[in-house]
Amino acid sequence: MASRTTRRQAASATPDGLRRRRLPLRLLLPLLVLVALVAMLMLRGYVHSEILADHRVRPEAATGEVPERILDGGPVIDTRSGRTTSLSVPDHRLVLTFDDGPDPTWTPKVLDVLKKHHAHAVFFVTGTMTSRHPGLVRRMVAEGHEVGLHTFNHPDLSYQSKKRIDWELSQNQLALAGAAGIRSSIFRPPYSSFADAMDDRSWPVTRYIGTKGYLTVVNNTDSEDWRRPGVATIIRNATPRGGKGAVVLMHDSGGDRHQTVRALDRFLPEMQARGYRFDNLTEALDAPSALHPVTGAELWKGRAWIFLVRAADDITGVMVAGLAVIGALVIGRFALMLLLSGAHARRVRRRDFGWGPPVTEPASVLVPAYNEAKCIENTVRSLMASEHPIEVIVVDDGSGDGTARIVEAMGLPDVRVVRQLNAGKPAALNRGLANARHDIVVMMDGDTVFEPSTVRELVQPFGDPRVGAVAGNAKVGNRDSLIGAWQHIEYVMGFNLDRRMYDILRCMPTIPGAVGAFRRSALERVGGMSDDTLAEDTDITMAMHRDGWRVVYAEKARAWTEAPETVQQLWSQRYRWSYGTMQAIWKHRRALVERGPSGRFGRVGLPLVSLFMVVAPLLAPLIDVFLLYGVVFGPTEKTIVAWLGVLAIQAICAAYAFRLDKERMTHLISLPLQQILYRQLMYVVLLQSWITALTGGRLRWQKLRRTGVVEAPGGPVPRQRGRTSSTSSSDRRPVA
Repeated sequence: MASRTTRRQAASATPDGLRRRRLPLRLLLPLLVLVALVAMLMLRGYVHSEILADHRVRPEAATGEVPERILDGGPVIDTRSGRTTSLSVPDHRLVLTFDDGPDPTWTPKVLDVLKKHHAHAVFFVTGTMTSRHPGLVRRMVAEGHEVGLHTFNHPDLSYQSKKRIDWELSQNQLALAGAAGIRSSIFRPPYSSFADAMDDRSWPVTRYIGTKGYLTVVNNTDSEDWRRPGVATIIRNATPRGGKGAVVLMHDSGGDRHQTVRALDRFLPEMQARGYRFDNLTEALDAPSALHPVTGAELWKGRAWIFLVRAADDITGVMVAGLAVIGALVIGRFALMLLLSGAHARRVRRRDFGWGPPVTEPASVLVPAYNEAKCIENTVRSLMASEHPIEVIVVDDGSGDGTARIVEAMGLPDVRVVRQLNAGKPAALNRGLANARHDIVVMMDGDTVFEPSTVRELVQPFGDPRVGAVAGNAKVGNRDSLIGAWQHIEYVMGFNLDRRMYDILRCMPTIPGAVGAFRRSALERVGGMSDDTLAEDTDITMAMHRDGWRVVYAEKARAWTEAPETVQQLWSQRYRWSYGTMQAIWKHRRALVERGPSGRFGRVGLPLVSLFMVVAPLLAPLIDVFLLYGVVFGPTEKTIVAWLGVLAIQAICAAYAFRLDKERMTHLISLPLQQILYRQLMYVVLLQSWITALTGGRLRWQKLRRTGVVEAPGGPVPRQRGRTSSTSSSDRRPVA
């Protein structure tokens, strides 16, 4: 009986165990996207001869192993089926051959001249160029020209193994099949010359090529057009002596070929007038065509190859365009931050600056708390040291760890506890708002501590009757760990420097939940806190803008918050932030077409927030993808210099932000490592948020585990006794 129970338990546990071992979707999808992008880059690099290309050229060697009949023979070498013979072109016949194409600029011009003068030629094409420009190969075949192989990546085959030679030939044939539905049986080795230049290094390759069924075609008349010696010289070099036939070497790719095109336009009619015919190779030799149609699987493999190459080029082109966009956005954002944050600092730090009459009226501080037992005492005691008159309302949102009892046991004056069943942070804040006595409402998190001056600095902007909300200066309190230091840099540079910029532009996107203040009347006008999104702070801030209120930044209103200390906790927090921001942007999208304050925010604030907080971070991985590609495949030095340049710009902005916030520069030591590691995590988080948004998923709130390591600046506030019963029994009862 026991054994059967054990087997049932094991059987029931197996599927769960398998599920636990599966890669989470949030990791799988970004990983698949990354693999696809890398695969497209690798394919593009391979086709553009950036990967696996071998540009070595072997110097001349001895010719002792080359048969004399080959050295003294014609330009067409036949080593098929054990033969060792060569062929020459008959008199008054010219076989024009063009190497290294097809080129999108010069090959069409060459084809136009050939068509104009009713001449045929042979194009020895590389697989890389054929794969990228298949339409030109189709045109060659359609207009009666012959196409030969010139390898895929144009390496000197004397350096290559038989396996690599086979690969070069098969890939070249694959490209031809995909481009024009053909195979070819003629081949020209890269860097080849006359037959008498065959040596002991190249001859074994030629013999091996013959065993694969190919005729090897060199030349016996070199126009030397690759030197660009002038039209007259090219014509003179290409003209055979005494009416003899010849295989003439020209090029339709590899550089500027305008001299070749001009020379060809003169050379063809001149030689035709002298009785020469311009034939394909097999026409000149009265042999069967070298081109053979392919069908079936071979044809479809070729077409699939051409499709993938085109897709790789298109995707890489989009990635390059995206890189240009992200480069412009990054530089533009940095420039705006430096310019406008400096203007903001100069404005608010002037001696004559003021928001209006000093604000001395009391404020209500709302502290939504859910299982904050480790932090809540530090939070409340920091408020008791406030230099501004306040009441504190701790809204216990159904905590199960005794959070409410801890606050009640502290017995502090002007501190009330309101309990409710767990309903979420927006509901807790609205419950606190309903219990608040004052018109200015300060909101903070249950894991945050305030400095004595925080509330006073936070409420001063309300001296301006146009101000409806104020963002404070949130800082990381647990910055001693590496991940904490990275978040500290992010808070100072990415959040607070941004808020200065957005303040000047009058489109502040977010009042941080850790430290923010609102006019009660303004909150009530927009309907209070909403649970429509997971970023209720961004949602309410956008609603404030649309209602015509000013939202400003108070740099001296500092709050110290406990940042996540593990990757999993950080992931959960940023996933919620990213997804919630997308929700808020979508919720307030109608502001784009509205008039008045809402329209101004919609046409200024929403595009900026979308570009800088959603689009730019999503495209930013392209910087790292191209960095890795450039480091591995080149140009390495230029790539590293470019990346260091971007890092230098970021370091300048970070240093400036730290100077404005009077922070120690020593934390910037970890900035390079942050860019390499921390930023990648943020990329994946944002990508996961996009996937969740596009698939219509709904993310739920995830409570972060706190440690309570952040204490009130200046030391703890002494306990006050005798007030343990200050909270009424009705406040302690859970309410719906």
